[in-house]
Amino acid sequence: MSETTASGAVGPGASIFYATEEPHPDNGTLLGFWIYLMSDCLIFAVLFACYAVYGGSYAGGPTPGEVFDLHGLALNTAMLLFSSITYGFAMLEMAQRRRTRTLAWLAVAGLFAVAFVGFEVNEFAHMIAEGAGPWRSAFLSSFFALVATHGLHVTSGIIWLATLMIQVGRYGLTAENERRLSCLSMFWHFLDLVWVGVFSFVYLVGVLR
Repeated sequence: MSETTASGAVGPGASIFYATEEPHPDNGTLLGFWIYLMSDCLIFAVLFACYAVYGGSYAGGPTPGEVFDLHGLALNTAMLLFSSITYGFAMLEMAQRRRTRTLAWLAVAGLFAVAFVGFEVNEFAHMIAEGAGPWRSAFLSSFFALVATHGLHVTSGIIWLATLMIQVGRYGLTAENERRLSCLSMFWHFLDLVWVGVFSFVYLVGVLR
């Protein structure tokens, strides 16, 4: 069948019935990323459920009140919250097409995130040095699994952020870079919400239990 016959082109308006829409890569990327975030939600839901089951199994080892420093953790939580806020400022500057200010706020957000991860690594090292490693009890195993998974996500976000900053610095605020920054923004704020749950359910409830 010829191309003319296949399209049914017998007049100027005939192609209307066979017109195809152009793909929308922007919408496809965002939809795909939302699906990824939903899968991440399932991962954290399982880890929270494990902690809910095993969080009270101390096996004669240390309890949450003995290993958690709420004052330091409150400061670390503030670091992650400030990182989320400053990333929001970067997105506002991006909307105004201000590349230099966008990069500056992204750098501030990244520094807050690095401080958060640094504190978390120091917390883990201190707990292990005190004999409260993940092998000590089911409580500590589930704790390390949950908190370390979140920390690895934040670390991945920092690497992603640094990569995008290089891309924006080299190529500017192109449509592709704006889409990537928007995806990272969703990821960044998602980790912020997960940490609020960790701080409330694991640390606060654990100490007050």
